[in-house]
Amino acid sequence: MFQPLNLAYIAAVTPSRWEIKIADENIDIFEFEEADLVGITAFTSNINRAYAIARMYREKKIKVIMGGIHSSMLPDEALQYADTVVTGEGEGIWKQVIEDFENNRLLPRYNGPRIDLSRTQIIPRRDLLHPNYFWNSVQTSRGCPFNCNFCSVSRYLGQEYRQRRAADVLDELGKIKDEHITFIDDNLIGHSPESRNRAIELFEGMIGRGLRKKMWMQASINVADDENVIRLAAQAGCMYVFIGFETLNKKTLQEMKKGINLKIGIENYKRVVDKFHKYGIGVLGSFVIGNDYETPGYYRELADFLVNSGMDSVQVSILTPLPGTDLMDQLQKEGRLIYQDLPEDWDKYRFSYVVHRPRGVEESTIYAGNNYIKNKIYSFPFYQYRLLNSAYRIKNPANIYAIYKLNQALKKSWQSSHYYKSFIPLHNTDSDLSSK
Repeated sequence: MFQPLNLAYIAAVTPSRWEIKIADENIDIFEFEEADLVGITAFTSNINRAYAIARMYREKKIKVIMGGIHSSMLPDEALQYADTVVTGEGEGIWKQVIEDFENNRLLPRYNGPRIDLSRTQIIPRRDLLHPNYFWNSVQTSRGCPFNCNFCSVSRYLGQEYRQRRAADVLDELGKIKDEHITFIDDNLIGHSPESRNRAIELFEGMIGRGLRKKMWMQASINVADDENVIRLAAQAGCMYVFIGFETLNKKTLQEMKKGINLKIGIENYKRVVDKFHKYGIGVLGSFVIGNDYETPGYYRELADFLVNSGMDSVQVSILTPLPGTDLMDQLQKEGRLIYQDLPEDWDKYRFSYVVHRPRGVEESTIYAGNNYIKNKIYSFPFYQYRLLNSAYRIKNPANIYAIYKLNQALKKSWQSSHYYKSFIPLHNTDSDLSSK
C-alpha cells in the first residue's frame, strides 16, 4: 500500500543521459523488456524471484546489478546470480558504477558508503513509481542505535541515527501533491533530544506551512514520554503510529535486547496506547510469537490482552531469523534452522512460517496459537468491540476509517496465510491448543 523508494532513489542519482524504467511486481506482472543495464532489489522473502529475473537477463548477455538488504547481508550468494553486487547505500557509489559500466570495467563488488543525510538532498524519482500506491513514502532518517536480535537495520544502515534537516523534508513534502504520506523511517521520532527536537520542528513545519497531510509513522515505545510530540504529530495529520511492543514476557524482551521496552515496562503498554488516543491517534501494535518456551496459556493471555489493551490494530508475526541478524547467527550456530536449503528456502522467511526449532514449544502449537489469537481479535463480538472502542477513543472520523481499513487488510492477510485453513475452533483448555 505504500511506495518502495529504493529504486526511485537510485534513479534520482542516475545520469540524465540514461532512460529509466522501474518495473514493480507489487503492482504489475513483470514481462521481459530489452535493456542495456538491469538493477534489481529484493527482500529475503522474494529474493528467489529476483534471482529468476536476473537469470533471464544474463542469459541474453545483459548485465545485472543487485542491491538491497538481502544482497548486502549475503553478497557472495547474490553474486552467483548477478554480474555485480552493490552493498550498503547505493546513492553514494552509483555514479561510479555507471561510469565503470559505460567504460566496460564493471567490478563484481561495490560498497556504498553511509550517507550524511544532513548534507544530502536527493529526492526519489516518484514519477517513475506506479501511481496505484495509496501512501506516498517519505524517508527522513536512517540507522538505529538499538540492536534488537531479530533486526538487521543496525547492521545494514549502522547504529548512528542519521537524519535529514526538517526544512529539507518539508520542502519534499510540499512537492507531493497527494495528501497521504507514510514516513518509512524505522523510528521517525528518534532516540535523543536532538532527534526529538527535529521531529518537533518537522511537525510544526507541517502545521505552519499548511501542508494538510494525512500520515502514519513508526516509533519506539518511549515516544509516549513526551506528550508534546504526540500532540504536534496529531495536529500535523498523524492518523496512526506503528509501535513494536513485541511480547508480554519480560525474559523474552531481554533475549530480544528490547531494552527500551523493558525500561517503559510491560505493565505500561496500555498507558502508552492511551497517550496516543488522547490526541486522536490510533495505535498499530506489533507482536512476535514463536519465541522459546511460549505456552498455550501465553497465547490465550496475549489474545485477551489484545482485545482489552485498546490497541486499534495488531500485527502478530512469527519470529523469523533474517540474514544479518544476531538471531540468525545464533540459530545457525546452534543448528536450529528448519529450512536450510538456501537460497530456495528463502521464500519461507516471511514472518508467517516457523523456520527454526524454538526451545520448549512445538511448531504446531505456534501455528495454532497464531490462529487462536487472530480468530479471537477478528471474531464476533471481540472484533466489533475493538472497532467500537477505537471509535469512542479516537473520535476523528478519518482516523477511525483508516484504522478500520487497516484491520480489514490485516485480517485478509491472515485469511490468506498458508496455515489459516488448518484452523479448528479451540476450546478453553491448554491441551486443545497444544494438540492442534
